[in-house]
Amino acid sequence: MTDFIVDWIAWGGYLGIFLLMALENIFPPIPSEVIMGLGGIAVARGQMDMIPLVLWGTAGTTIGNLFWYEVGRRLGYARFRPFVERHGRWLTLEWDDVERIHTFFQRQGGWVVFVFRFMPTFRTMISLPAGMTCMPLWRFMLWTFAGSTIWNMVLGGAGYYLGTRFAELDKYIGPVGLLLMIAAMLLYGYRVITWRPRDN
Repeated sequence: MTDFIVDWIAWGGYLGIFLLMALENIFPPIPSEVIMGLGGIAVARGQMDMIPLVLWGTAGTTIGNLFWYEVGRRLGYARFRPFVERHGRWLTLEWDDVERIHTFFQRQGGWVVFVFRFMPTFRTMISLPAGMTCMPLWRFMLWTFAGSTIWNMVLGGAGYYLGTRFAELDKYIGPVGLLLMIAAMLLYGYRVITWRPRDN
């Protein structure tokens, strides 16, 4: 995966960064930490500049998140209920949970979108409830762009700091990413097994 990203960045430059970051937010297994981290290394090597790197990466993040926002908007709040009632066990939630999330998001949605941009697990999926609650598009894009700009600056800066230590970065990214994926799968499996619907 890392070699693919390096080759894509070398071939596509800033446009490659934009496309990779957009895809990362549609298909989360492509890690933004790696994309922007390697972009930061390219800055350290004089192949890119930090400000365009962050701007192109953030533009890609924002566009990618629009995909899930639109899915949520088209799905709608009411249409989601039959799906939850049928697949609640696998989602490990009930309709009452969805209603609480919906109410909370209507009141606090803006800053929630901003804060969740710093959370690796949820920063993409938070776009779904934003669309379902019909958050104004301009507000969604503003909070997404603001939070993503800060996060991408951190990732790009970390890559810049590592500089030419690419081999060292590559040595740790693979095992850490694999461990995080296994931990997430185990946590989900445990939650599915132990989840019980509340008595109505």
